[in-house]
Amino acid sequence: MKLKTTINEYILQAMIDNWELPALTDFNGVSYQYKDVARKITKLHLLFESCGIKRGDKIALCGRNSAQWAVAFFGIITYGAVAVPILNEFKPDNIHHLVNHSDARLLFVDGMIWENLDVASLDAVEGVLELQDYSLLHSRSGSLTDARAHLNEYFGRKFPERFRPSDVKVYVDEPYQLALINYTSGSTGFSKGVMLSYGNLWSNLQFTIDDLKFLLPGDGTVCMLPLAHMYGLLVELIHPFAKGCHIHFLTRVPSPRVIMDAFAQVRPKLIVAVPLIIEKIIKTKVFPLLDKPLMKILMHVPFVDEHLLSKIKQQLTATFGGRLEEMIIGGAGLNKDVEEFLRKIDFPFTVGYGMTECAPLISYAPWREARRGSCGRVVTRMEAKVDSTDGTSVPGVIWVKGDNVMLGYYKNKEATDAVIDKDGWLCTGDIGVIDSDSYIYLRGRDKNMILGPSGQNIYPEEIEQVLNNMPYVSESIVVSDGGKITALIYPDYELASKSGIDIDGIEKIMADNIAALNKEIPQYSRIARHKLMSEEFEKTPKRSIKRYLYQHD
Repeated sequence: MKLKTTINEYILQAMIDNWELPALTDFNGVSYQYKDVARKITKLHLLFESCGIKRGDKIALCGRNSAQWAVAFFGIITYGAVAVPILNEFKPDNIHHLVNHSDARLLFVDGMIWENLDVASLDAVEGVLELQDYSLLHSRSGSLTDARAHLNEYFGRKFPERFRPSDVKVYVDEPYQLALINYTSGSTGFSKGVMLSYGNLWSNLQFTIDDLKFLLPGDGTVCMLPLAHMYGLLVELIHPFAKGCHIHFLTRVPSPRVIMDAFAQVRPKLIVAVPLIIEKIIKTKVFPLLDKPLMKILMHVPFVDEHLLSKIKQQLTATFGGRLEEMIIGGAGLNKDVEEFLRKIDFPFTVGYGMTECAPLISYAPWREARRGSCGRVVTRMEAKVDSTDGTSVPGVIWVKGDNVMLGYYKNKEATDAVIDKDGWLCTGDIGVIDSDSYIYLRGRDKNMILGPSGQNIYPEEIEQVLNNMPYVSESIVVSDGGKITALIYPDYELASKSGIDIDGIEKIMADNIAALNKEIPQYSRIARHKLMSEEFEKTPKRSIKRYLYQHD
């Protein structure tokens, strides 16, 4: 692929080079070729221009992942406007707040979400368009109403002959120009709008082009992660689109069955996932098999163990469609036992690391170069350092600097100054070490760290890794409650029920688990008490636990 210096050039070239190829498909639904995307984007540009949208104006997007969502997004940034993706799972009050805070002039929204919104609470919005067909749901602008009513007529007048690749035009973007505002939360008190530039997006895209070379035009991909978050938006939409791939969207909350059906049909070479998906498959399908008495014996027989592991790898690969070349896992740490097993069978996975403020990439390594316990090496055009006496061995807060780092938080200079220093270094809030080859090893979040009785640093994530692998533990978090280290545990009630274990039995098993756990970890970090949760922990869209809801000290 020929090097381009801006993200909009890559989007333009993708449409021109892959004109007749399939581009965007709602799984078991509507499908568009690259030429269809180009035509729709051009119509959106005409609509924006006709109703007075200027370069730099904000346009919000709130809906489920879909082909039309992707078209609207590409239409916004290739026009030179600022996209404001908002998670469709946010409550109406949160959506009102974010649309208003971003100063959005237009809102693209799913009809079902619109039914629960109050237009009177959307202060500056001039128009609301239905995401599925771009029909007008509400207008405060005569020019918008007129433009939408006559859009096909405008398009026909501008392109009286057939619409050709040479007719497609995009805005020539500048590296430091604002392209996107991505909110880290929907709540009024905590929402911070991360301002990402065209240069931030280009740097991330260029890295994926340079380092994920196995994706080719026409290859199918499955988009599972929320497009309103940077991980899904960059790696699962912008990146494969620029390469001419055929992107399939799971338009509803992806159940395991829907995900497996999609993998079987699309047979992707690349899968981008959060740890929960792969961990659930390994812990429910593979580990119980390996725990059977006969399997334990066979796994210690030379050559037989290799044959069995090879068979397990084949079955696991088939589960993901059979053509998998690499699975990139990010968004949270991977369970250590699962990681060890995947390495043992030589499964093609790697763990990456990033954050919204870096659009999102900080570190990655191809699966054959990945190192145990690491989340890859620092990506191109980025630097990283550890705030400690020796960053290669003494954990400290990780700071990063480079082309991926955001412009700042929208309308929040105080918050920006709190995380970016005068030299442009961004505080990630994550604790870890970086080896001499620039591989990052995370220990936990700075804000999650618990101070031990004699000033020791206790990293709850490390304790949870051990606890989560114990019998009948589904998930857990470790917090400080009243000065005591407490384990909150959500047991695997379904498995316990199948095994004929009642609640008293579960309580005894968990007490035994805690006793065994305390023998494995330092005395200063031992669990003083535990509590069983009756429901799963509340989670973010990336499927990581909302720890702040459960912390007391």
